Amino acid sequence: MPTPLELQIKTLPNEPGVYQYFDKEDVIIYVGKAKNLKKRVASYFNKNHENGKTRVLVKKIVRIKHIVVNTETDALLLENNLIKKYKPRYNVLLKDDKSYPWLCIKKERFPRVFMTRRVIKDGSEYFGPYTSIKTVRILLDLIKELYPLRTCKYDLSHQNVNEGKYKVCLEYHLKNCKGACEGLETESHYNNSIAEIRNIIKGNFKESLEKFQKMMLDFAEKMEFEEAQKIKEKLHLLGNYQSKSTIINPSINNVDVFSIISDETHGYANFLKISNGSIIQSHTTEIKKKLDESDKELLELFIVEIRQRFDSQSPEIYVPFKVNLGENVKVTIPKLGDKKRIVELSERNAKYYRQEQFKQVQIVDPDRHVKRIMAQMKKDLRLHVEPRHIECFDNSNIQGTNPVAACVVFKDGKPSKKDYRHYNIKTVDGPDDFASMEEVVYRRYKRLLEEEQPLPQLIIVDGGKGQLSSGLKALESLGLRGKIAIIGIAKRLEEIYYPGDPIPLYLDKKSETLKITQYLRNEAHRFGITFHRNKRSKSAIKSELEQIPDVGAQTITTLLRKFKSAKRVKEASLEELKEVIGNARAIKVYEYFQPKKK
Repeated sequence: MPTPLELQIKTLPNEPGVYQYFDKEDVIIYVGKAKNLKKRVASYFNKNHENGKTRVLVKKIVRIKHIVVNTETDALLLENNLIKKYKPRYNVLLKDDKSYPWLCIKKERFPRVFMTRRVIKDGSEYFGPYTSIKTVRILLDLIKELYPLRTCKYDLSHQNVNEGKYKVCLEYHLKNCKGACEGLETESHYNNSIAEIRNIIKGNFKESLEKFQKMMLDFAEKMEFEEAQKIKEKLHLLGNYQSKSTIINPSINNVDVFSIISDETHGYANFLKISNGSIIQSHTTEIKKKLDESDKELLELFIVEIRQRFDSQSPEIYVPFKVNLGENVKVTIPKLGDKKRIVELSERNAKYYRQEQFKQVQIVDPDRHVKRIMAQMKKDLRLHVEPRHIECFDNSNIQGTNPVAACVVFKDGKPSKKDYRHYNIKTVDGPDDFASMEEVVYRRYKRLLEEEQPLPQLIIVDGGKGQLSSGLKALESLGLRGKIAIIGIAKRLEEIYYPGDPIPLYLDKKSETLKITQYLRNEAHRFGITFHRNKRSKSAIKSELEQIPDVGAQTITTLLRKFKSAKRVKEASLEELKEVIGNARAIKVYEYFQPKKK
């Protein structure tokens, strides 16, 4: 006998719509959209989910409610509205508590143009919202320089103006206003200015530039050069603003551009509104993942929400990959040229925003930063657990002399220098990197096991398949194969090798995972080279003293303990040498270094 939930799933329609999951408390815990309700909902219960939160969600579902709609577009909009209304626990919610600035052209006779944060449905025109108040102020300053508009709040009705109710103020005398309050400017002339301002706000400069160009030439023909110069200055202002705001081909008009980049826990989505080649709106936000959502899912959610929030009616959008948004909007995935460049610009904005968030989180909430990096490394390096404790090995030898190895330790993505270790290679003769790697890995973990010290979650060996095989062999002999993840990183192309896999992994060159892996490898190399250099120096000193006939190792050790270096032994007087090693041996050492002073 099927359960009530199974019956619900079996009887769902094969139509587009929105589904809602309820828990035992009859609270909505998830809202989703689907082209085919039956297939989509059934997929939650027919497969094993890798993501832990999805598994928990499925276990909590007690009841399903669905709403059939006509199109995918309707499903997208309904899903977005339901998420905002009910705020289900397992849904991504695009929060935004900010009050953004708008540019308002007031619905009144002789309309004012001003900035506001309140949108009142009184028939006035609102442009925005703008995410930067600086952009609004620059635009208002430009409008003020180009067009003399009133700033007063008087009711300039026909009756009030005809009755002479108001008098011109200081703004009129400063030539910032043409005195509409006393009927000194016609309504049609003022409205022409408003129409041009409307075009400038939308990014269309063509009409205003043509108008000012014509005015300047007319003044010049009439020999009114002072007025012509004023118009020329306005042309310069407008042209300068246009050149700064136009970032691509001006033929790209009325387009919304969306992009996203993400890591293991968050997505970073950017929106650009393009009009006549100019960015007239921009917005970037961080989206916290709830159920390991894909970039496609997050971007679709972001597009629907932002187009609603900013009341965008653009008939076309540019995106970096295919998204399903229904039939009401044309979706373009640019491959070349200016269209491709504008999508890349959007992606760059998202990346810079992500970097800023990372830096802020590092300062304000270092624990969250570590969790994010560890989750990303786990995903990128295909590990079963987060690599909170990583150890990296590097061999150092020059032409087979003084072979040594270094082990560096990182905890929570940072060096733990007190845990660094040096190793003299004991069982290998000559330059054999593979055998040396096997020896040092074996010695390291044999000791950790004997001392019952915590083992790392990840071992990195500096080198390719050969060094990796050697490290793996050592782990196998200790019974640790499969208990600790081990990878090899080859120097040349930053190839990452896995046991039993001949094809290397290549990480994104800009990823945090690659940066930390390189840091580990470079730190191991530095630490090993320093030890090797010191050992070679000591060896060179010792070998010089070993050339003295009839002087043994004990005598050399005694001399170095006293004089610290071969140079000081060479410069010591006979009497000083006698005090340390006795008469007979002192004469041999003294005569070896200073034969002419016999």
